[in-house]
Amino acid sequence: MKIFRALGIALLALPLWSGIAVAQEAFTAGQWSVLNSAPPTGVGHIQMLTDGSVLALNTTCGTAGTWYRLVPDSTGSYVNGKWMSGGTLPAGYNPLYFASQVLPNGNVVVIGGEYNGSTTGCQGVETTLGALYNPRSNKWVSLAAPAGWSSVGDADSVLLPTGKMMLANCCSKQEAILTLVGTTPTWTTTGTGKFDSNSEEGWTLLPNGKILTVDAYVGSFIANGTNSELYTPSTGSWASAGSTVKQLWDSQASCKGSPSYEVGPALLRPDGSVFATGANGCGAGHTAIYKGGTWTAGPDFPGKFNVADGPAALLPDGNVLVMASPGIYQTGSQFFEFDGSVLNQTSAPSNAPVDSSYYGNMIVLPTGQILFTDTSQSVEVYTPAGTACAGCAPTVTSVAGTLTHGSKNNVIQGTQLNGLSFGAAYGDDSQNSTNFPLVRITDAAGHVVYCRTHSWPVAVATGAKTVSGQFDVPGTIAIGAATLEVVTNGIPSAGVAVTIN
Repeated sequence: MKIFRALGIALLALPLWSGIAVAQEAFTAGQWSVLNSAPPTGVGHIQMLTDGSVLALNTTCGTAGTWYRLVPDSTGSYVNGKWMSGGTLPAGYNPLYFASQVLPNGNVVVIGGEYNGSTTGCQGVETTLGALYNPRSNKWVSLAAPAGWSSVGDADSVLLPTGKMMLANCCSKQEAILTLVGTTPTWTTTGTGKFDSNSEEGWTLLPNGKILTVDAYVGSFIANGTNSELYTPSTGSWASAGSTVKQLWDSQASCKGSPSYEVGPALLRPDGSVFATGANGCGAGHTAIYKGGTWTAGPDFPGKFNVADGPAALLPDGNVLVMASPGIYQTGSQFFEFDGSVLNQTSAPSNAPVDSSYYGNMIVLPTGQILFTDTSQSVEVYTPAGTACAGCAPTVTSVAGTLTHGSKNNVIQGTQLNGLSFGAAYGDDSQNSTNFPLVRITDAAGHVVYCRTHSWPVAVATGAKTVSGQFDVPGTIAIGAATLEVVTNGIPSAGVAVTIN
C-alpha cells in the first residue's frame, strides 16, 4: 500500500509485428511544456476519450468525485486547451488507484479504489464501488461489482478481443468479465489456474489476443521469484509464460521493514517485444524483455532508480518514456526513454524533484505528445524529439468522400486502426489505454475537429488486416473541403480529402 503524497496528493494490459523498423540513432531528449490553462484542482488519473478530449479526476480529499475534460483548441493543441466539466461520480465515491477502461461504445467504466475519498474523508478501504460514464450526456451512474466480492481496490483491468472488460480483484485470485446491457452489469467468473494473487500486477494485451502479466508473488512469497503468466481468453485460464530472468517485483524487506510487492509498467513495443520494468526497494530496478515467448534481461535503471508503480508511455518512434524514483516511494524522480537496448535519461517536468514515480499518470495524445499529471494542478506535455517509426501509421482504406455535419455511424475502414500497443501503462492502479482510432478532420482554414468514434474492435498490432469502426460528425463542424485522418497512439494516417455538406 502506497502512502499519501505529503503536499500534492490530497486524495491522494504470438505473432510478431516484425516488419516495423525502429531506428537506432543518437539520443535527443524531448521537451516539457506546462499547459497554459491549469485544471480547477489537482488531477491524477487521466483517460483519453474517443472524441479527442481527456478525462481527468480531481484528487482533492474529502470532496465529491469530480472529473474535468481537457479539450484541445481549434488548432488541435492540448497545451492551449481548455478545461470543462466531466461530471461527478455517484455520492460517496471518489477513488484513488482503481480500474478503468474506455469501452468500444465510447463509455467509460471506473471501478474499485485502494482509497475512497468521499466527503467523509480519505479512507483506505479497497472499495467495490464503481461507476459508468456516458460522455454524450456527461453523466455518471453507479456500477455494481461482481457479486460476492469483498474488494476490488487497486485492481487491474483490460479489454479483451471480445470487446468486454476483464476485471481483477486486487486482493485475491478472483477475476470476472463484464457484460453490459444498457447500464445493467452481468459479471462472469474467469481466470482459472492463476499462480498468485492479482495484487500489484499489470496486464498487457499481446497481438495474439492473450494477456501477459508479471507475477508479484503476493500470498506466495519466496525470496526470488521470476514467474510470468499468460491468460488465454478462449479458455479463460492462466498458464506460465516463463521466467523473467531478473526479478521485477520488490521483495527487499531488509531496507524498509517489509516487501512492497510492487512492479513497474509493461508495454508492448512496435517490434513485438514487451518492455517490463521493475521495483527494488534497496537499489536499481531491473527490466526484462518478452518476445516470441521468451524472456531476456533488459538494462537496469542507473543508481537506485526503479519503478515501484509508475507510468510509462510508448512514443511514436517506438521508444518507451518511463518515470522512475530513487528507491521505494521516494521522491526526486527521473525520466528515461528506452530505445530497445538502452535506458536514456531525458528531461523531466517541473515537479520531478518532489515527485515519486507513483504520483504520475501518462496518456498518449493524438498529437504524438505525452500528457502527464502528478496529482497537482501543474499538468504538462512531453514533446519527444523522434518521429513516427516506419510502418507504424494506421491507414484509411475506405471512408465516404462526403460527410454530413451531425451525421452518426459513419463507417471507416483501414489497417492498424488499433495501433501497436496500449500506448500507456501503469499496472494495477491505473489503466490509460489508447488502442482505438480517433478521427480528426481539419478544414481549409486549419481548424481541427475530432469526431466521436465507436464500434471499433479491440486488438493491437493487427498488421495488414482490414478493420473497421464508426464515427459521428459533430454538428458544429465547418462546411466545405476538409482533410480526414485516423490517429492511433499519437500517429496519424495519411490525410484523405473529404467534403462536409
